[in-house]
Amino acid sequence: MGFAINQLAVPAVLCLIFFLSFSSQYLFLHTLPGALRKQEAIIFNALIALLLVSYYRAVLTDPGRIPVDWFSNVDGDSVVEAKVGPKPRWCRRCQAPKPPRAHHCKICERCIPKMDHHCPWTMNCVSHITFPHFIRFITYAVSAMVCLEYFLYTQIALVWDERHMPSYYGPTGWQLAHIFILMVTNTITLFMLTILWIRSVWCLVANTFTIEGWEIERHDALVRRARVLGGFLDGPDGTRVRVARQEYPYDIGLWQNAVQGMGNSNASLRPSILAWFWPFSASPSMASAIKYEVNDFESPGLAWPPPDPDRMPRPERRFDPNNAFMYDPNRGHLTEMEAFRLRQLEDLKRFNQNESSLRKRQIFHKRYPNGSSNAPDDNNKATPGANEDGEEAWRNSEGERLADFGVDEEVEFYDEEDLPLAELMRRRQALKSQHLEETTHSSF
Repeated sequence: MGFAINQLAVPAVLCLIFFLSFSSQYLFLHTLPGALRKQEAIIFNALIALLLVSYYRAVLTDPGRIPVDWFSNVDGDSVVEAKVGPKPRWCRRCQAPKPPRAHHCKICERCIPKMDHHCPWTMNCVSHITFPHFIRFITYAVSAMVCLEYFLYTQIALVWDERHMPSYYGPTGWQLAHIFILMVTNTITLFMLTILWIRSVWCLVANTFTIEGWEIERHDALVRRARVLGGFLDGPDGTRVRVARQEYPYDIGLWQNAVQGMGNSNASLRPSILAWFWPFSASPSMASAIKYEVNDFESPGLAWPPPDPDRMPRPERRFDPNNAFMYDPNRGHLTEMEAFRLRQLEDLKRFNQNESSLRKRQIFHKRYPNGSSNAPDDNNKATPGANEDGEEAWRNSEGERLADFGVDEEVEFYDEEDLPLAELMRRRQALKSQHLEETTHSSF
């Protein structure tokens, strides 16, 4: 396999950590006001150790694999508990049922439970399993850099106060350059990580991961568009789809949201919170990634994310050739009737041969070559030919699309189905048979 530039991400992060944390302490040994005090050194290096352990786990912890038999009780009462919406979801790419809040990552090449995004700096998905390690990593990173910012400020303030002294009393030119580079690098990194930390904490307490925040904003845009057009938007094959506001179903309260996100549900308050900060805490289990508690703001039959008319699949076309043409043979014209029935049979044959392509809706920018000018909204004021990527290139207020989070857009938009229960059971049985055959062959 060829070398990819993104493989340098983890070594680059480690180099940045070591440069900021250890070269700064070496500098303090040779400049005034001198080395860190014992208490300062203990706190600073303890934060660095916690940071490195958390980063190690954020990088190497598996983000989770959806069990093939997670939907094994599909014909029982657990169907209602295991999903939000009237129909289970099926991922064509994985050829498996998809749990709620799961998304197919184009980099990991599988469905990730409660996927937040694929982080380029950890080369791993931030998911239900890895989110606690990720948020601990950025928490300790921000804390360590706040300490370093204070140490550097003290150093620079002393240099400024003694600026009128002879140069041989102060730091050398190389030391001044080192201080300047440390200050600029630490300040810029601290600013960016603080924004990421605030956003991650908000996702934790609101139980709204990054992708779900994108879905909420997309839904709001559709609701605003539908409000102007009488509450309906155009769907596939000219159908009219009613778009009404839906409340986000997974916000169950600040404390319960945090407990669910950090994977610790101890009854007493103090041990739970302390475990959240311990970098060696166990990862959340996959059992807790299959079904999620929901609030009662909406009917249990409503799906999340809400229907998006621009990304709905074409409805399945079914007709019976024996009943499709109603004709009274007593009225004559049997030749015309037989000819028409033959044409129907030919149409049915072509339909059976191309059923998958007929059911799958054509990608938006192939339906509208001039871009998304036929479907404007508040965040995408497109003009004809201005957006060659089409409606799937819709961006939120921060200019992000799902592909920026590592999501396989083709799967999420056009290659995912809502399946009837009977069809899901049939496919599940086929998967079990295939798995049994592979197991039998491998045993010989």
